[in-house]
Amino acid sequence: MSGQTMTDLYCVMGHPVEHSRSPWIHARFAELTGQQLDYGRRLAPLDDFAGAVAAFRAQTTGTARGCNVTVPFKFEAAALSQHLTPRAALAQAVNVLSFRDDGVHGDNSDGIGLVNDIRIHAGVALAGSELLLLGAGGGSAGVLGPLLEAGPRRVVVANRTLSKAIALVQRHAALALQHGVALEAQALDSVPGRFDVLVNATASSLSGGEVPVPASVLKPGALAVDMMYGAAAAGFMDWARAHGAVPRDGLGMLVEQAAEAFEIWRGERPPTAAVLAELRALVEAK
Repeated sequence: MSGQTMTDLYCVMGHPVEHSRSPWIHARFAELTGQQLDYGRRLAPLDDFAGAVAAFRAQTTGTARGCNVTVPFKFEAAALSQHLTPRAALAQAVNVLSFRDDGVHGDNSDGIGLVNDIRIHAGVALAGSELLLLGAGGGSAGVLGPLLEAGPRRVVVANRTLSKAIALVQRHAALALQHGVALEAQALDSVPGRFDVLVNATASSLSGGEVPVPASVLKPGALAVDMMYGAAAAGFMDWARAHGAVPRDGLGMLVEQAAEAFEIWRGERPPTAAVLAELRALVEAK
């Protein structure tokens, strides 16, 4: 094998993972930037995420450089990381692992991916807006920090279990104060006011359940974003459209968070608009 260059290996790790579009996205990024890499899917056992990461790093077919982490392992990925970026430490959730000489580095690209999609692809300004974030799990934890940094006037985190929303808000209180954002926690059944932007980070779409808040929370023409995409987001999209909101699924966030991960790993920012358009055509054709 002397003289041969080992392939840089990446993957997306989750349970389930077969539905993931990340391999297609990163293959397109590699083509468009002229990078050489191999990116696959790896199903991790629910009870041994650390073992799955170790097995991936031990491969002899190339050099494991990093992996994306999806549900339900984002909290475990944070615990596995020896070095956390400030945004990952605040979220206590990691979706980008990098394997470097000094150990495992953990980052979270979900929030900046969501913010970039809303600003760039949806064309909606977050500064000065009223924003409602549904859920207080790993999805919400990953996006709340970057949403606050985007400078909305007010952010309400609403969750079925109020104590979880309160804990998430308390962890982000200093960041909210720093950016002049009014941040509060509410129960899902008692959300006050109407909002310019609604982000659904609950599992309601994934489970096929009802949207967990009344349509009265939407201002006319509000942007309503579901982190899911494809069939899983269809019910939420129909609900938003029927109540005068502009519906948006999670495809743009998926592409933008992947672009952030690609830049972390490869040091180059890939183009996203064309890749998002191609991916949307693929998903809608299916």
